[in-house]
Amino acid sequence: MNTLTMLAEMPHPAYWLAPAGALVALLMAFMFRKSVMQRSEGDDEMVRIAEAVRQGAMAYLKRQYKVVAGVFVVLIAVLAVLSLVLGLQPALSMLGVPLAGFLSGLCGWFGMKMATDASARTANAAKQSLNDGLTVAFRSGAVMGLNVVGFALLDASFWFFILNMFGEHMGVHHEAPVAELTTIMLSFGMGASTQALFARVGGGIYTKAADVGADLVGKVEAGIPEDDARNPATIADNVGDNVG
Repeated sequence: MNTLTMLAEMPHPAYWLAPAGALVALLMAFMFRKSVMQRSEGDDEMVRIAEAVRQGAMAYLKRQYKVVAGVFVVLIAVLAVLSLVLGLQPALSMLGVPLAGFLSGLCGWFGMKMATDASARTANAAKQSLNDGLTVAFRSGAVMGLNVVGFALLDASFWFFILNMFGEHMGVHHEAPVAELTTIMLSFGMGASTQALFARVGGGIYTKAADVGADLVGKVEAGIPEDDARNPATIADNVGDNVG
């Protein structure tokens, strides 16, 4: 493919609005995180508790991702058979699942990191004013949303560009890159939804188990109030509030 042919097949100028918007979203997420991280976490006790919750949340996430990785291996094998052996799907569709799972997991990791980093900072900012606390909480929450939109839009833009420029070399008819993209994006949705399913259901089970366990030990057996600092299970309960 010579230079003139490549220039002729370049996407419409309006196409570049999508990847540009994705990069802007990711840049805003980075700026919001940087703004939140410049805030103080508070006194030593707040820092100590926040660090314990942070370590618990990240340990849970690492364990969950190991389990999900096994599920994705099976899904990729099934899609490989459907694509390469039976010819029922485009060969590129089996790449959409792991890529989507990776990006979805990456968003979850960034979101969890931001949530656990912002918790004590939000509480400390609320001591100054409700507006300061709301600002920290809103910006930390926006990091997750902007990452999801940014990575999803960047992925769709990437596939469209690849299929539009090099589709003929991949067995894709140049006249129908959008139809091929739609099929591949279905597998992308499968990968993202699989990752989200484990995050939602697994996190929900963990948070409920931690909540019930902490209440039984604290209020029923020890006779101390809920979320009391004297109850070690309170840390697990707070970890569950983040992961669930």
